[in-house]
Amino acid sequence: MPVEPLSRTEIEARLAELPGWTLAGDRLTRVYRLDSHVAAAAMTVHIARVQDELDHHSDLTLGYNTVSLSVHTHSAGGAVTAKDFELARRVEDLASAHGAH
Repeated sequence: MPVEPLSRTEIEARLAELPGWTLAGDRLTRVYRLDSHVAAAAMTVHIARVQDELDHHSDLTLGYNTVSLSVHTHSAGGAVTAKDFELARRVEDLASAHGAH
């Protein structure tokens, strides 16, 4: 089943429910800061598992004590879709367990 792009209004409404997430061009983005590199690496592995579970993958970058995500839906022509928000919500739900802010 094809995934439809969200309108700008829909994206803005959904972003209001995800503090820290922004729209940068055609992607949802978020940077998390953690207390250590090991904590950031552990969070990256956890996110990778969620992405595999959802079969929806972001650009995921591990920094010294940061984790950055950038996501859009390739099958929707690179637009933002509900799948991107589902991934963002799942990541947001696990972030606090890793001490991310």
